[in-house]
Amino acid sequence: MQPPNVRCRPYEVERRAHHAARPGFRIAEMQIGPTQTIPWHYHTEVQDTFYVIGGTIRVFTREPDEEVCLTVGMTYSVRPGRPHLVANAGDISAVFLVLQGMGEHDFVPLT
Repeated sequence: MQPPNVRCRPYEVERRAHHAARPGFRIAEMQIGPTQTIPWHYHTEVQDTFYVIGGTIRVFTREPDEEVCLTVGMTYSVRPGRPHLVANAGDISAVFLVLQGMGEHDFVPLT
């Protein structure tokens, strides 16, 4: 079963695996290199909850502007509709889970 929007990803990551995909909910594991980002975007219905497994990431948000640095074991949630960007904050690959729900997943890039 492929999760929504698999064919139209507007960005590259080192590795992506899906551990669960159910109607209205999914868990993805992502690995991003030291220079990689998940560009500015938002989700119409789903909340993103990030859980860091290895390395360090920074989550930048708007409305309001915020920057959060997450290390192993830390979590952070971004409400539906809130623009955000995820970046590797270290010099090694970062691995993290993204729990997304409840609702239909979409990826709305910001221009």
